[in-house]
Amino acid sequence: MEALKSGSDVLFVLLGGIMVLAMHAGFAFLELGTVRKKNQVNALVKILTDFSVSTIAYFFIGYSVAYGVNFFSSAEALSARNGYDLVKFFFLLTFAAAIPAIVSGGIAERARFSPQLAATFALVGLVYPFFEGIVWNGNLGLQDWLEAATGAKFHDFAGSVVVHAVGGWIALPAVLLLGARRGRYTKDGMISSHPPSNIPFLALGAWILTVGWFGFNVMSAQLIESVSGLVAVNSLMAMVGGTLAALAIGRNDPGFIHNGPLAGLVAVCAGSDLMHPLGALATGAIAGVLFVAMFMVTQNRWKIDDVLGVWPLHGLCGAWGGIAAGIFGTRALGGTGDVSLLAQCIGTLGGVAVAVAGSVIVYGSLQKLVGLRLDPEAEFNGADLSIHRVSATAERETNW
Repeated sequence: MEALKSGSDVLFVLLGGIMVLAMHAGFAFLELGTVRKKNQVNALVKILTDFSVSTIAYFFIGYSVAYGVNFFSSAEALSARNGYDLVKFFFLLTFAAAIPAIVSGGIAERARFSPQLAATFALVGLVYPFFEGIVWNGNLGLQDWLEAATGAKFHDFAGSVVVHAVGGWIALPAVLLLGARRGRYTKDGMISSHPPSNIPFLALGAWILTVGWFGFNVMSAQLIESVSGLVAVNSLMAMVGGTLAALAIGRNDPGFIHNGPLAGLVAVCAGSDLMHPLGALATGAIAGVLFVAMFMVTQNRWKIDDVLGVWPLHGLCGAWGGIAAGIFGTRALGGTGDVSLLAQCIGTLGGVAVAVAGSVIVYGSLQKLVGLRLDPEAEFNGADLSIHRVSATAERETNW
C-alpha cells in the first residue's frame, strides 16, 4: 500500500514537472515573438541552453543548498519511495530554471551569450536556492522567527515571491547594467518603437505558459493527498482577472492582453491555496493593471529598456502576490486564514533584498571581469558571435 501511494505521488509530481518544463517553451515563444526578427534564433538558443546549465547547477549545488539533500551519499536516495526525491528534484528544478528564463526576457537583444550562462550557473546554484531554502525548507530559522513575531510564517504556496519576484528583481540590475538597446532612446529624448516581431508567436508563448501554470500551482502540493481544487479555480480566476484588466487599461493592445493572464497567475501563486475565488479575481485584476501601468512607466518615463517587461510582470506582480496572500487570505475577506500581512510584507521584502543583492554581485562581477554587452557589430546584426549557427538558413534568419 505504501509503495502504491509512493508511486502515485511520483507520477503526480512528475506530471507537474513535465507541465512546468513545457512552460519553458512558453518563455521561448513569448521572447521569440517580442524581440525583433534578427534576434529570434538567439532567443531560442538562450532559453534551451539556460535550462541545461540550470540543471547542472541545481543538481550539483542548488538543490543541496536549498534542502540539504544530495544524490551522492548513498544509493538509498536514488530508490527510496519509488525515486520520489529524484522526481521532486526535477519538479523544483523547473522552478529554479525559470529564473534565467525570466532574466532572459529583460536583457534580450544586447547581452553576450557566454557571460549570461555563467550568471545562470551562479544564480541557480547559489542565489535562488538560498532564498528558496529559507522559505520552503525553514533554513536559518527565519520562518520560525517570523511565526514567533507575527503569529504566522511567510506563506508562498507556489512561488509568487520565491520564483517570480526573485527572478524579476534579479533581472532589474542586469537590465540597468546593460543599458538600452541601440537606437531605443535618442539623444533628443525621443523613443524609437521596437514593436513585437510576431504577435502569433507571442500569443502562443502566453498560452503555453498559461496552461502549464496549472501544473506550476496545483502540483506544488507535491502529494496527491494534499492536492486542492481551490488552487486550480483560484488560478483560473486570477488569470481571467489579469486578462480583463489588461484589456481595459491596455486599450486592446495584444501584447498587453496576452501578458495580462501571466500577471494574474504570477500574483496568485503565493495565496492560491488560501484565497476565496473572488479574492483571486481581485488579485489578478490588480496585477493586470500593475503590469500595464508600470510597463509604460519604465519604458517611456524612466527609459529602462526591459524588453519583455519582466520587472513589472514578475518582479512587481510577484511582490504584489506575496502581499495579496496576506490580504485576501484572511478570514475577513473569505480566505482560510493562518496568514499574517506583516509576515507577508517582511518575507516579500526579504526576497527582493536577496534578489537585488545577488544580481548586483553576479552581474556586477561579470561586467568588470568579462563584460556583459555585445560589441556594436554583433548587436547591429542581431547575433552573439559566440553562438555558432548550424545551418545556412539559421545564418540568414539571424542576420536578416
